[in-house]
Amino acid sequence: MRSLVLVILLCGLLGCSAKQQSSAAPFVGTDVSGARLGDDLGLVDHNGQLRHLSDFKGDVVALFFGYTHCPDVCPTTMADLAKATRLLGARSKSVRVLFVTLDPARDTAEVLRHYVPSFDPGFIGLRGDEAGTKKVAQDFKIFYSRQESASKAGYSLDHSGGVYIFDKKGNLRVYLNFGQKPLDIAHDFKLLLDE
Repeated sequence: MRSLVLVILLCGLLGCSAKQQSSAAPFVGTDVSGARLGDDLGLVDHNGQLRHLSDFKGDVVALFFGYTHCPDVCPTTMADLAKATRLLGARSKSVRVLFVTLDPARDTAEVLRHYVPSFDPGFIGLRGDEAGTKKVAQDFKIFYSRQESASKAGYSLDHSGGVYIFDKKGNLRVYLNFGQKPLDIAHDFKLLLDE
């Protein structure tokens, strides 16, 4: 009889636990909560101001690495992030999209100032020198490699295409693969805004 009571209690506890887990909507992107990547950035924005991730505590932050001459991945991702933030309506003011250039030689502050806000006026372009860019990319496990070409641009960059999303406390929570749909991105933004 005693073991039957224990089994019933255990089943009840597991049932409650399962109900609690299923009631919390999961992220569409990959949940990377608890992962420790990168440092606090320390890059200059397109207006010349030194920026750190900690500057944006209280907001949800999407961090994307790319370059302005990118023919496909970067403009597609930036457009999808812009669509996702528009889906949030007034709540979009609590989401910060940071674009870190992997090509500081061509992506000057002026170039970033025209490129990044063209997707959304609230988006921020960040840059460092070659050494700073390499360090930040390594800290965030971002792959990039220069590929010489005969094109007018002279070279292109192969690079990682995902987006890191940080919660309002500055903790890394979600990794979005390239091609994530704006509705899905907005879904994950909302989950973090609601925390």
